[in-house]
Amino acid sequence: MTEFLVNKFIKDSANIESTEVRTRYGMLASVVGIFCNVLLFSVKLAIGLILSSLAVTADAFNNLSDAASSIISFVGVKMAGKPADAEHPFGHGRIEYIAALIVSFLVIEVGFTFFKSSISKIMHPEEITFDPVPFIILILSILVKLWMAFFNNKLGKRIDSKVMLATAADSLGDVITTSATVISIVICHFTSINVDAIAGLIVSGIAKDTLEPLIGQRVPSELYQKITDMVESYEGIVGAHDLIVHNYGPNRSMATIHAEVPNDVSIEASHEIIDRIERDAKKELNILLVIHMDPVEMRDEEVLELRDKTSHIVHALDPELHFHDFRVLKENEQKNLIFDLVVPDSYTEKDANRVMHQLIALLHEMEKNVDCIITLDRSFEAPKNNIT
Repeated sequence: MTEFLVNKFIKDSANIESTEVRTRYGMLASVVGIFCNVLLFSVKLAIGLILSSLAVTADAFNNLSDAASSIISFVGVKMAGKPADAEHPFGHGRIEYIAALIVSFLVIEVGFTFFKSSISKIMHPEEITFDPVPFIILILSILVKLWMAFFNNKLGKRIDSKVMLATAADSLGDVITTSATVISIVICHFTSINVDAIAGLIVSGIAKDTLEPLIGQRVPSELYQKITDMVESYEGIVGAHDLIVHNYGPNRSMATIHAEVPNDVSIEASHEIIDRIERDAKKELNILLVIHMDPVEMRDEEVLELRDKTSHIVHALDPELHFHDFRVLKENEQKNLIFDLVVPDSYTEKDANRVMHQLIALLHEMEKNVDCIITLDRSFEAPKNNIT
C-alpha cells in the first residue's frame, strides 16, 4: 500500500535529494494521516453516540486531536520547502525540525496522561466491563494506527524527515496505549484481575522511550567518514581532521574541515586542490564545504622522528587519544612541540588536563630540551555504534 501511494501521487519519487520531491512526500504523509484520523473519529463518534459509550466517544475525540499531528506535519513540510531569501540565506529547512518538536510534545503528553491516570486508578480502582463492539473498534483502531506508524516511519527514513518520524512515533504511542487497554480488558474479563492501572504505568514508560530519536542526535558517523574519505582521496592532501557539520534542514548542510597539505608545496598549488574539493563536495554530496589548510612537515627527519615518538607516547597513555597539527618551533637548542591533543568525549575536564600534563612530562623526559604547547580538542564525530 505504501509503495502504491508513493508511485501514484509522488512524481519522480526516487529523486529524494530534490526539495520539491521531499515536499510531495511530506504532503502525502500528512494527507493520509488527516484522512485516517478523521475516519477513525467519525466511526468511533457514530458508534459511541449510538451505544451511549463515553469511552468510545472520548477515544473518537482523541483521534481528532491526533489529526493535529498530521496538520502540523503538513504545514511544517510545506514551509520548510520554501527557497532561501534575503533574510534566510540557508533556506527554511529547520522549520521541519520545529514541527517535529511540536509533534514530539504530543507524544510526551500521551505518556504523561497515562502516567497520571494510572496512578489515579491505582489509588481508586474501577471495575472494567467487557463490551464486544467497543472492543472490536479498539482492535481496528490498533491496526489502522500500526499501519500509519509504519507508513510515516518508512517515508520518514527514506527522505530523512524528522517531523514524519515524530508523527510515526505519535502513532506508535497510540498503538501501545490502546494495546495495553485491550490486554487489560481481556485479562480482567477472563481472570477478574484488574491490571488496567499497571498497564498504564508500563505504557507511560514506553511512550517516554519513543522520544529518543526526536530529541536530536549527532550526525551519523558514516557521513563524517564519507566526507573525510573524500577529502583525503585527493592527491596533495595528507590528512583531514576537525570536521564540523552544520545542518539547516534535510539536504541543506554546511561543513568545515581542516585539510593537511605538504609544507613544501606552493600555496597556489594547494589552494587549487582545495577549490576543486569544495566544488566536488557541492556536486557529489550536496554539501557546502569550507576547507582550512594546515601545512605539515614531510621531509625534516628530526621533526618526523619527534612526531613518531610523540605518537608512541600518546597511544601508550590511551589508545583513544590522537593528535594533529603537529609542528616544531626551533629556538637555538630549544624545541617547542606544538599540536592539538584530541581527547574522547568520556573525558572530563580534569581527565583531559591530567593526561595532558602526563604527556608533557613524558615528552620532556624523552628529550630535556623539549617543551610543549598543547591545545586540548574534542572530536565532533558521532560514536561508531550510532551508525544507522
